[in-house]
Amino acid sequence: MTRWNDGTDEISAVSPDITDETNALPAKYFTDPDVWELEKEKVFSRYWVYAGHANSIPEPGDFFTRTVGDKQVIVVRARDGEVRAYFNVCAHRGSKMVDDTPMTDPGNMGRIRCPYHLWTYDLDGTLSSTPKSFEEASLNPDLEDDDVRKLDAERNGLMEVTTDSIGPLVFLNFDDDPMPLEEQTGKMKRELETLPLDEYVLARRIVSEVECNWKTFGGNYSECDHCEANHQDWIRGIQLDESELEVNDYHWVLHYTHEEDVDDEMRIHEEHEAKFYYLWPNFTVNMYGTADGYGTYIIDPIDEGRFNLVADYYFREADLSAEEQEFIRTSRQLQEEDFELVERQYAGMKMGAIGQAQLGPNEHTLHKFHRLAQEAYNA
Repeated sequence: MTRWNDGTDEISAVSPDITDETNALPAKYFTDPDVWELEKEKVFSRYWVYAGHANSIPEPGDFFTRTVGDKQVIVVRARDGEVRAYFNVCAHRGSKMVDDTPMTDPGNMGRIRCPYHLWTYDLDGTLSSTPKSFEEASLNPDLEDDDVRKLDAERNGLMEVTTDSIGPLVFLNFDDDPMPLEEQTGKMKRELETLPLDEYVLARRIVSEVECNWKTFGGNYSECDHCEANHQDWIRGIQLDESELEVNDYHWVLHYTHEEDVDDEMRIHEEHEAKFYYLWPNFTVNMYGTADGYGTYIIDPIDEGRFNLVADYYFREADLSAEEQEFIRTSRQLQEEDFELVERQYAGMKMGAIGQAQLGPNEHTLHKFHRLAQEAYNA
């Protein structure tokens, strides 16, 4: 039963049983600024979040920055070939070191240098050099040069953030003792690692700022009950009655069957089938059934009422064919149709009338999404 804010202010935690009347996340978790502050700690600092694609930084010293909530990291290819991530914070006095650098326009540096006082770090994060003013005490009348202790290169190095990957897809985890990536991604990791994902290149990125809570769009992505009424062009080639919604511990999969198919190597799906993975909390992998390529979404919160949708498309070549350009145009149309839906939903939620919504029996992927959010808030 839908619970209105009719003076009783009656809401409950998300029920484990989808048939219960309290099967949805209370509306305040979508609109309250304090909840976004809570999510920075309870969600985005504890679960694995997508950092970016390793193919964009193929050479040692190649790097990009990635911002998650209030935190920003430098994702860099080290000299040993591994991809590492460090807080974009100097060990000296905490200055931010490198400017914002998107994955689509990566930089390259031989070493990581803070422009403030020129503390310099090797690509493995260890402190490699400081200016002479940090090695002698010529300006301090209370000290002799011999009193100055040599800085420990490792202990005064950069703060590393845990990384792991699925093929070329690099993930971050800010927790001191994170669960294994394999535990969070489960079957999804095993399936994606059978595919030649690293043979495809980033061909297009589209970033859109949307006026609603990130979970609103995540919920919309997780079901297709709205598709027949709102995506008329797209569903013409889709057999919705043969679609399937698969729920796993931290990810869920939407399977769709197409009338047409393409001859590609993305054989994660059966013939004519497409798979769309949603990985908690805010990442998707889109395995198309009608294009020789794949895509990803990052649903990046800006605050409780805005997020950026970062849509990346990977194809064989960066130069798109006419068919691939048309494919992206159709995908973009779907996004814009969804933006209108989720912004409309969010405008309704912000009116304060609804206390707790009511999910339907086939919205079990969305129920899983709400359950994971509730569990994170309670942890």
